[in-house]
Amino acid sequence: MAMGITYKISLVITTTLFIQYSLALLHPIDFLALQSIKKSLEDMPGSTFFSSWDFTSDPCNFPGVFCAGQRVVTLNLGDPRAGTPGLSGRLDPDIGKLKNLVEFTLVPGRVMGAIPATLSELTNLRFIGISRNFLSGEIPATLGELTGLRTLDLSYNQLTGNVPWAVGNLPALTNVVMCHNRLSGSIPAFVSQILTRLDLKHNNLSGSIPPGFLPSSLQYLSLSWNRFSGPVDVLLSQLNRLNYLDLSLNRFTGPIPGSVFGFPISNLQLERNMFSGPVQPFNEVVIRTVDLSHNMLYGEVSPLFSSVQNLYLNNNRFTGSVPTVLVDRLLAGEVELLYLQHNFLTAVPMNPTAAIPMSSLLCLQYNCMVPPVQTSCPVEAGTQKTRPASQCMQWKG
Repeated sequence: MAMGITYKISLVITTTLFIQYSLALLHPIDFLALQSIKKSLEDMPGSTFFSSWDFTSDPCNFPGVFCAGQRVVTLNLGDPRAGTPGLSGRLDPDIGKLKNLVEFTLVPGRVMGAIPATLSELTNLRFIGISRNFLSGEIPATLGELTGLRTLDLSYNQLTGNVPWAVGNLPALTNVVMCHNRLSGSIPAFVSQILTRLDLKHNNLSGSIPPGFLPSSLQYLSLSWNRFSGPVDVLLSQLNRLNYLDLSLNRFTGPIPGSVFGFPISNLQLERNMFSGPVQPFNEVVIRTVDLSHNMLYGEVSPLFSSVQNLYLNNNRFTGSVPTVLVDRLLAGEVELLYLQHNFLTAVPMNPTAAIPMSSLLCLQYNCMVPPVQTSCPVEAGTQKTRPASQCMQWKG
């Protein structure tokens, strides 16, 4: 009788332990997917990330693997500590079998090859961060099926082709970072009304950006070092929540809207484009650095720029006299840099004996006047102090 009771108790305990152990086991599909992912990658010298990926133990305890129930929900490949070597190899398509995955990241390293198109099968994905590797090929258009995706960071790789129009149609995007790749062609309209960051700098993107292509929710916009063209005055007027704006080194044309100078930003970078027309801020400009250099802007320099600490207006077609208030603030040390070289300016209200503070930089050469003071200019300004008189007559009036 006692043996029978003991047997029953033992059977209950054994059954309970088996059930608990079964509940703790990773789903076999996820188990096999992690094995395939590990086989296609390896630690770079100095990295020990995969050293504890021992598949005789519970993979949910592996570094970078987080589970809910029996499924992997977060996969962070590589040691995220700064300066730690990353991984090499390729991303295995079996990653698409982790059906409950919400977050996928890859630390900087030397992972090559294409982005697996099977990522589009992970319909729960909210975050993709696979930057600073050597991924190549095109961005899979099927990523447009990830309707819940909020962050897409593919920056600092070697990706080519277009930004898929399907990606632009994702309704929940908040961050899109694709800078420092080899992307080309025009960009899609981004429909997400909660998109706050769009970083596409250092690519080979081209074409115009019509009004309405970017949502008014944007706070960070960087498109520098591309080949974008066309006017953006209407577009920019709609983006009044921007706190960072860099459109430099493109081929944008047309006027710069006065509203831009009222944006809550600390650095306005519009240099090296083909912007034209007069520059007319609506109110006093309080942006710390304004760079409008190397464009085709003309008219007189606005006195509303006198509170800007670093003002680059060089290599344009500005005419007339430099505003007195701007000169006064420079001499008071409140303006740190004032570059006006290579314009068609005719006067600077400054005494030849005036002492420019050591903390301030001024360059006036190659205008339609003899600079009243000798200053140190950047090398690219050249050595010629004034413009030829024939050029100044051409722009007179």
